[in-house]
Amino acid sequence: MKGLPMRTQKTQAKPMRFVLVPLLGFSAAFHGLSGWAADETAIAEGQEIAADRNRGNCYSCHMADGAEMTGNGGPPLMQMQLRFPEREVLKAQIADPRTRNPNTVMPPYGAHGILSERELDLVVDYIHSL
Repeated sequence: MKGLPMRTQKTQAKPMRFVLVPLLGFSAAFHGLSGWAADETAIAEGQEIAADRNRGNCYSCHMADGAEMTGNGGPPLMQMQLRFPEREVLKAQIADPRTRNPNTVMPPYGAHGILSERELDLVVDYIHSL
């Protein structure tokens, strides 16, 4: 191919180097930059609220693995720790999404008192685990 450099000498393979990550550091990285790691009970309670049509009702607009009868009006709930590395930013988005997008159709769950502070935390624990 024209323009690509040709290798005329064999290059010697470099030895692989392994870096051991301390268990605590890996755990913090795995659970997001905030270092928050919710327990299974909190995640299950948050999932229950998210699925409840009289409280969170998240699945009416968002697709999530394992959820039934989901909508597609909002972005899918997947890879949430990559999309929201800081748990508090995700919580603020759920509590009042109008802050980041004044034209959103997502209800301000915290600002309008749809969910209590504890319920918001549980939903965030669940969504952040996805």
